[in-house]
Amino acid sequence: MKRIVFDIETCSYPFESISPSQQEYLLKYAEKETDSSKKQQMTEEAIRYTSLYPFTAKCIVIGIYDIEKGKSYVYYESENKEEWKSEDAKTSYKGLSEKEMLESFWRIAKKIDQFVTFNGRNFDVPFLMLRSAMLRIKPSINLLGSRYNDKHIDLLEQLTFYGITRKFNLDFYCQSFGIESPKSKDISGMEVKTLYEAGRIKDIAIYCSKDIYATYQLFDIWEKFLKF
Repeated sequence: MKRIVFDIETCSYPFESISPSQQEYLLKYAEKETDSSKKQQMTEEAIRYTSLYPFTAKCIVIGIYDIEKGKSYVYYESENKEEWKSEDAKTSYKGLSEKEMLESFWRIAKKIDQFVTFNGRNFDVPFLMLRSAMLRIKPSINLLGSRYNDKHIDLLEQLTFYGITRKFNLDFYCQSFGIESPKSKDISGMEVKTLYEAGRIKDIAIYCSKDIYATYQLFDIWEKFLKF
């Protein structure tokens, strides 16, 4: 059976680049606030969250971990068609445009039997599908089918028993299960935009490779001890 773990990294466009009506919509609650300091805080928060929406952000990295091969493949946004490997040769990196990354992902997806994500149903998959549609790319498979089948294993759903218990982030679960967290490498998802604006896209790609491997390790624990 062909199985992969995947994860994406996203980054918003400059807020001033989106249409005035979209800006107005995103800031409508902040504009109603009369307290100036709170209004500023709400405005900054609304702008920060634009990195999570496919209509105001783009996909800058897609990481794939091949469970059977034990190797990772990471695509990252780059104008240069460059390729390189990690020191242990277990991770391959490739620079592509966003459209090329998405096309490559869907080409691979149609050959895969099982997908593993962390919060993929709520974030990664909807983002990939909507972003693909915006770039006029047809997804090769619907990864938002039944939440109860084995085609797409979203570990956040599995570890909360489909929302019965409290949700934690990937770092929290990794720390709890004795897995090295991607955050231990001094980068977290919240810093992606800052790194991107600083031109450190390769650092983001490396962070994503750590993310998908940690997700795989968490999946391995779930499969051995919690899957029925």
